[in-house]
Amino acid sequence: MFAGLSDDNDELASFAAIPGVRVVKDRAFERNHSGVPNALLAGIDFAAVAAFRSANVDVVFEHARFFGWRLPLPAVAWFPDLQHRSLPHLFSRAAWWRREIGFRAQLASGRSVVLSSQSALDDCRRFYPRARNQMSVVRFASRPTDDLLAANPHEVIRLYDLPEQYFYLPNQFWRHKNHQLVLDALALLANRGIKAVVAVSGGPDEPPEYFKAIMREVEERGLKENFRYLGMLPLEHVYALLRSCTALMNPSRFEGWSTTVEEAKSFEVPMIVSDLAVHREQTGGAALYFNVEDAAALAGYLAETVSRDEPLRVRQLGSSVETRVAKFAEDFTDAIKRAAAKDSAPSRAVE
Repeated sequence: MFAGLSDDNDELASFAAIPGVRVVKDRAFERNHSGVPNALLAGIDFAAVAAFRSANVDVVFEHARFFGWRLPLPAVAWFPDLQHRSLPHLFSRAAWWRREIGFRAQLASGRSVVLSSQSALDDCRRFYPRARNQMSVVRFASRPTDDLLAANPHEVIRLYDLPEQYFYLPNQFWRHKNHQLVLDALALLANRGIKAVVAVSGGPDEPPEYFKAIMREVEERGLKENFRYLGMLPLEHVYALLRSCTALMNPSRFEGWSTTVEEAKSFEVPMIVSDLAVHREQTGGAALYFNVEDAAALAGYLAETVSRDEPLRVRQLGSSVETRVAKFAEDFTDAIKRAAAKDSAPSRAVE
C-alpha cells in the first residue's frame, strides 16, 4: 500500500497491522505530486512506476489517480460511480471534465475496471458503449472492528440528547444526498401533529453553501427538534447510533453502492431508502422505498414507524456479515487475478 511521505503514520498503522500488508511511503504519492500531467502527456508517471518496481509490484489497483497509458504493469481501475453522467447539473464544468477525462483515460488505456454494483456496471456500459475493457462487479461489505463497537449506545444516545425512538441519517451534506426531502417530510408530519426525530451526522460540502441553506431552513420552518444535526461524530458513536436507531434513512438521489446501507445491513437495521436501482440491488427488497421527489411517501413511512412506538433495541452484528465480507474478498481477488492473467503477469495486488 503506497502513501505519501506526509501521510499520517497513525492512520496508516491499521493497514500496516494487517498480515501480508506492507506500507510504502514515497514522495511520488504526495497529494501535490506532479505525476498526473506526466501520466496524461507522456503516458507514464515515472516516479510512481519507479516506486512500484522497487516494491516488486505485480498489479496496480488504481483509484482516484491515473498512472498513465504506458504503465508497464497490469492495472485495475475502480469506478465508484458515474454520478457526473447521471446528475451533471450537480458538477461544475471543471469538476465534470476532471472526472470524465479520468474515466476516459483509464478506459482508453485498457484498464481492467472494478465497479461496486451491477447498477454501476450498467451505467458504465450505457455511457461508454464502445468500451471493451474487462469489467467486474465487486460489492464491498462492512465489518467494523471490535474497537469501533465499544461505545455504549445508551450513553451515546444520552450524550446527544436523543429520544429512544429516532431515525438516523449519517450522510455527508452533498446536494445529491437529498436532505431537503427529509425537511419536507418532517414539515408534513409537524403539520399533522406527529413528532418524528431524525438524528443527522456528517460534514458539510466544500464550500458549505448547501449545508448552510439546509440549516437555515431548519430554523425557519421550526424543525430544530425534529432535524437534529449532531455534527461530525467519532466513528464509534456513528456505529452506536446506527445500532440503536429505529431505522436508517438514505434519501439520496444517486449511489454507486451505499456505505450507510451496507453498514445497516451488517447490523440488520430496518431501512427507509430512496427507490434507486442500486438500493433495490443492495437491500434485496428488504427495505421501504420512496421516490426521491415524494416527501409525502417518506412522511407516511415515518408516521407508520413512529406509531408502532417500539422500545429501544441495541443490535449486534448479523449472521450474514462474515459471508458478505468473504464474498467481497473473493470477488476482489478474482478481479485482480483476471487482470493479471490478461496481461500474462503474476497475480499479486498492491494498492
